[in-house]
Amino acid sequence: MARIAGVNIPTQKKIAVGLTSIYGIGHYNAKCIIEKAGIPESRRVADLTDAEILKIREIIDKDYTVEGDKRREVSMNIKRIVDLGTYRGLRHRKGLPVRGQRTHTNARTRKGKAIPIAGKKIATR
Repeated sequence: MARIAGVNIPTQKKIAVGLTSIYGIGHYNAKCIIEKAGIPESRRVADLTDAEILKIREIIDKDYTVEGDKRREVSMNIKRIVDLGTYRGLRHRKGLPVRGQRTHTNARTRKGKAIPIAGKKIATR
């Protein structure tokens, strides 16, 4: 089992897909990393040698912010805009969608479970 940046990489997956299990590395960065390391994209994680894993580890440590540092950076950015009182910060504070999505319907992931309004009647004629 390959362990990079404190994360166990799934052994049965291709290296480009396996690297995306590290927080802060997406598909594009994973492809850039394996290109810098000189590893073909078709290789599986289980087929990597110790030298190749070490090379990937060094590239990630040198060029990328991942896992704990990345999470800390993101949370500090959110805290900064909340403290500034920007529109985005207020949306974060209220637990509403930040990027312009509608909230009249939907937005349940962000707002939580729908709470029925007590005493609301359906209009009849």
